[in-house]
Amino acid sequence: MIVFRLSKSRFSKDLSGRGAELAGGRWNSKGLPMLYTSSSRALCTAEIAVHSPLGIVPMDYEIIEIEIPDSSIQIIQVNQLPGNWKQFPHQNFTKKLGDEFLKNNEFLVLKVPSAVVSGDFNYLINPFHTIFSEIKIIKIEPFEFDRRLFVR
Repeated sequence: MIVFRLSKSRFSKDLSGRGAELAGGRWNSKGLPMLYTSSSRALCTAEIAVHSPLGIVPMDYEIIEIEIPDSSIQIIQVNQLPGNWKQFPHQNFTKKLGDEFLKNNEFLVLKVPSAVVSGDFNYLINPFHTIFSEIKIIKIEPFEFDRRLFVR
C-alpha cells in the first residue's frame, strides 16, 4: 500500500515519528513517537493547511511516497469514536486510542478517519513495530503549496 507524507525537506527521510513524539497530536500523547501519513497527496496538503497560520505559505517541503505492508493494519471506524472526536484542541479519547495502539504493539499501522477531510483516512505508523523495517520510501519530491490555500 502507498501512503504519503509532507515534511520539511530536512526531515523528509526521517521516519522515526520524532516530530509527533515532541509535540503530540490528535492520535498520540507527547513523548510517544508515531509517524503520521495520509492516503493521498491532497489529504497531506489539507492536514498541513489546517495547522499553518493564515498568510504564511509553508516553504521548503517535500512529498514522500512510502510503501507500507498492508498485512498489519488496525482500523478505527468513525462509528467507534465519540461525536466530539474532531474537536480542537485534540480530545483525550483519540490520544488514548493511539497510545494504546503503540503500547499493544500488535499492528504496524493504525488506519484512522481524517478530522480534516471526511471520508478520507490517515495511516499512523508505529516506529517500534517488529516489521517497521519493511517500510520503504519510494520517492521524495519537492512540493510547492498553492498560495490560495493560505492567503485571503
